[in-house]
Amino acid sequence: MSNARSPRPDSSITIGIIDTGTAAVGRILLRLGRQQTPQRALGSPHLDIHSVSASLTVADSKRAFHRAFPHVIAPLYRRLVDELLVELHLLSHQQGFQPDGLFAVGLTQVFDGFTKGYRPEQQREPLLAALCGANGFDAQQLRQLASDATGSVGHHSLDEVKGWLSNRGEGAPAPIAGLLAGVQRPDFHYSRLVAVGLLCLLQSAGGADALDPQALRAAAHEIGEAMGLIKERVDKDLSLYASNLEKMAQAAELLEETVAAERRRRERASSEASPVGAEATEAQG
Repeated sequence: MSNARSPRPDSSITIGIIDTGTAAVGRILLRLGRQQTPQRALGSPHLDIHSVSASLTVADSKRAFHRAFPHVIAPLYRRLVDELLVELHLLSHQQGFQPDGLFAVGLTQVFDGFTKGYRPEQQREPLLAALCGANGFDAQQLRQLASDATGSVGHHSLDEVKGWLSNRGEGAPAPIAGLLAGVQRPDFHYSRLVAVGLLCLLQSAGGADALDPQALRAAAHEIGEAMGLIKERVDKDLSLYASNLEKMAQAAELLEETVAAERRRRERASSEASPVGAEATEAQG
């Protein structure tokens, strides 16, 4: 099995997102009254990612993305979008890469986790569709792959799932056995999204929610090594994922609180500026 490193941007997925979070809170206030561009219908036909993307550059992928998603993206989420776009572009050029269940679970988990609080909410799925479609992936197909994989472990205990993963699919349901067989391919290409997918499968098992998150990450590290993944890579990728997910949640919460406070201030100012509001203010005085 190949242990080649995944070609990656200078920073891992989600690294750097938090660095711009505070500035984003300030800038977003300037855009509170800005109207979103009307949403257009999106299409993400299933493509042969290797044959289609071989001649595409990152710039081509970015142009395709912006054609498919012509909406304003809040500053807090722009770095995530840029990094996912580049990550998917690089993966689409790897001959040993296949968009299997582990990858699908990891991608959808990263996207869902780091876009929590995205507004307007109804643009989240079109955003994922545009990111995927710009690089030859089908977002709906990946959602289905992820659903099949997590659904196949939901009715089984954590120990059962750990056994399947450690034994490379022996005795596992078809979706899990299939994705683990893919890991054993000589040309298998590791992506950090595979590590996140592995952790999420463990989290989906029965009784996993009662365990400490650190214990689940430790189990993912051990199982990843048993599967033939490079333990140091899995350790690093999962640690960064957990750390930055927490920071992103804090930044998103701060953003919502700041926007809400600014909106209340504007409403007060508008009320006081109106004749009725002015009279009420004078009466109170």
